[in-house]
Amino acid sequence: MASPFMLPPTGFGPGSQPDPAGELQYMPLPSGMRTYAPHIPEADDPVATAEALAMLAEMAAACDATAKGAGPAEFDLSTLSPKARKVMADALGQGEVSIRLRGLPAVMVQESVFAGVWMLLAAGIDRVEIGPVPGLTLARAHVPHRPALGTQARRIAGLANAPAVLTELIDRSRSRQPGDSAHVINLTLLPHTPEDLLWLDEALGEGAVTVLSRGYGNCRVTATALAGVWRVQFYNSMDTLILDTFEVTDMPEVALAAAEDLSDSAIRIRDVIEAIR
Repeated sequence: MASPFMLPPTGFGPGSQPDPAGELQYMPLPSGMRTYAPHIPEADDPVATAEALAMLAEMAAACDATAKGAGPAEFDLSTLSPKARKVMADALGQGEVSIRLRGLPAVMVQESVFAGVWMLLAAGIDRVEIGPVPGLTLARAHVPHRPALGTQARRIAGLANAPAVLTELIDRSRSRQPGDSAHVINLTLLPHTPEDLLWLDEALGEGAVTVLSRGYGNCRVTATALAGVWRVQFYNSMDTLILDTFEVTDMPEVALAAAEDLSDSAIRIRDVIEAIR
């Protein structure tokens, strides 16, 4: 008796025949992941090298101390000789996090390849700060670059959840105490309209600090002009927005160097010192 189940014929359909061109086509793989690689700076002048290494050793000790709970430490790079300053710049390199601080003076902050070791450059400022985040970043964060209009922002057609989100953010901003855990509103999971985002941008204004973390994709952290309120946006390697949130906190955790990072930086700095000697 013939079976009612018949196997489909083979050799037909998509993928069953060889590509006439003889080449397989693959989707592009993600790229752009940055990883730490030790870099040994050039050290031609023994005197300048010794000067730079002495300050690097102090930085390593400060990383250990800060990781154990000590306050931030600062190092004035302008005290170095020009040759020693060059060795120092080569040793510190550039890490994944950069920060723009508006105000007087405007300050550019660049994290070195050692997490928690921050380089600050501005008119009259050339220093390194050791800590979770530079102190100026916290001090200036919500100084208005564009003022927050709050509930006085002009209502526009198409608003949905924005007024409720603003009410929650204002309440959390007023009741927040230093050290409180972050309160997060996930816009990616919350129904909203383009008009909601435009209205919230006007209602919250813009602060003086913008943080960009580059790695496997990018993360942009922007201070609003409402105290304690930050906009945190994550992008994938194709530069597509994949997570959009508001955080009410002192500083979003993604922008902070953890104690473990600082301890690791101390080890790495000492490795560089030993490799140069």
